[in-house]
Amino acid sequence: MSKTTHHSEYLKLASVYIKSAKEAFESENLLENQWKELNYLSKPDFNLALEEYESFESIFKENNVDIQYFTSNDTVKMDSIYCRDASIATDFGVIICNMGKEGRINEPKAQLEEYQKQNTSILGIIKSPGTIEGGDVAWLDEKTLAVGHTYRTNEDGIKQLKNLLEPNGVEVIVADLPHYRGKEDVFHLMSILSPVAKDLAVVYSPLMPIRFRK
Repeated sequence: MSKTTHHSEYLKLASVYIKSAKEAFESENLLENQWKELNYLSKPDFNLALEEYESFESIFKENNVDIQYFTSNDTVKMDSIYCRDASIATDFGVIICNMGKEGRINEPKAQLEEYQKQNTSILGIIKSPGTIEGGDVAWLDEKTLAVGHTYRTNEDGIKQLKNLLEPNGVEVIVADLPHYRGKEDVFHLMSILSPVAKDLAVVYSPLMPIRFRK
């Protein structure tokens, strides 16, 4: 029997998949070779990252959250620490994304392999030419998903996402995000929107599309 999955941005967390700094960053040498090509502002401090991630992970453990791990994988790069981006958890199974950033293109497949090992239910896979990144989606409530139309998430990907979710009674609301700093920068929907409770979200209004904000 496949493991069930659930979606929410603010309900009490029962289980979570994470990828530790140790598994994603691996070594000082890997960071040195990758940080510039992936457009980081500076090279992460490897030892400090390990310490910070250990503190982050301890919060889950202290609250009895079931933790599943994405492990080291030779096909992906240091960006894989941001594991939300490569798949989307839903009440109906996981949606495997297709990345808009070229340097992250192998992450969804790596996650899919891990889900399959754990017998986690899969709802569907976003396929080229469609692109979707998990940082561009946010659950507003049980039946409403917001998705950003960005340089990382395109119209074809959004169409595929709707085809997977709308038959399950989920409304998908599209937010057309501005150019801002351009295609090479990181600008997701969740750069400006973080739901934190049933009726509360933290937003950055200057970059919120007016139609979506209303």
